[in-house]
Amino acid sequence: MPIRDIVKSDHAFTPEDTKVLGAAFDETLSALQLVDREAPLTLLIAKLIVELAKKGERDPMRLRELALKSVTGGSA
Repeated sequence: MPIRDIVKSDHAFTPEDTKVLGAAFDETLSALQLVDREAPLTLLIAKLIVELAKKGERDPMRLRELALKSVTGGSA
């Protein structure tokens, strides 16, 4: 599931924001070596990145770091 599927109906994000979220999502999946876009952890990561962005974070590397810390218990 691409993160774009989650944010496409959310009017809080611009097309540029969607690109940033997509980059952060892809980088996070790569760091975790996740390739199955239908895995429950993949959906959790997408939702986490969206929530972080809704709180104002737009830096893709920071989104990646925060998502990794969240799913690895802070050991990222």
